[in-house]
Amino acid sequence: MSATQFAALARTTEPQTMLRRFLALDAVVTGVNGVAYLAASGPLGRLLDVGSELLLALGLVLTVYAAGVAWLASRRQPPVLPVRAVIEINLAWAALSFVALAAWLSPSTAGAVWIPLQALTVAAFALAQHVALRAVRGGGDRGGLPS
Repeated sequence: MSATQFAALARTTEPQTMLRRFLALDAVVTGVNGVAYLAASGPLGRLLDVGSELLLALGLVLTVYAAGVAWLASRRQPPVLPVRAVIEINLAWAALSFVALAAWLSPSTAGAVWIPLQALTVAAFALAQHVALRAVRGGGDRGGLPS
């Protein structure tokens, strides 16, 4: 996907606004996921066949992380290093989700669908944020691929 396509998705061609919108969307989705894990770790654990203790811990981490990403999104010009950290953390989360699925989780069918779906969503956030950050820094459009 090119920077132009991401700009259309963000509904702006202004790089700072595009970056802030992708950060804000990440914060909202991550926050909702975290709160759901906190509030319903038992039922979700049974549905996904994943330990409720794990979901409770992940819910806490995700909620705190979402608050940090929301804070970045609220800045007029989000600082580059924290934005890069968000991108790297998102990529690590996506990769670790697939590793967990392959190495130690034995989820239900719902879990086997949910885990890769959320991992791909988080990876898409990382890509969108990377493209927007490159646009902010004047990196041009190289198809949205990390350099």
